[in-house]
Amino acid sequence: MIRKAKAVWKGTGRDGTGHLSSESGVLTDTPYSFKTRFENEKGTNPEELIAAAHAGCFTMALAFGLQMAGFTPDELSTEAAITLEPEGKGFKISKSALTLRAKVPNLDEAGFAKIAGEAEKNCPVSKVLNAAVTLDAKLG
Repeated sequence: MIRKAKAVWKGTGRDGTGHLSSESGVLTDTPYSFKTRFENEKGTNPEELIAAAHAGCFTMALAFGLQMAGFTPDELSTEAAITLEPEGKGFKISKSALTLRAKVPNLDEAGFAKIAGEAEKNCPVSKVLNAAVTLDAKLG
């Protein structure tokens, strides 16, 4: 399986602008720029997209793990916080912090922690990130 997205950029790094489009059409000429990345202007940025990808990938991996263990969650809610920090003359993504809040009937804390931990390690996005990945998972 191959999934594609496209970035088009015009101008310099600081003053230029770009747009992102995905093969599925979910992103269609979505704007991004220095200001959307570093100054919270309306639009998106690579780190936000990585956060969305990590949260979505992990949550789906967890749903499959729970299903294989015989559990059906009422709700799985995951936030991914991506840390971008200076490195040399550029930047690096140093961390992805996953915060999970889950409602899973008939599952104890130990079983939940084991299944959530396995999902975090086996999620394809976790595997591709060259960054520390943490998980704060709570059942409730």
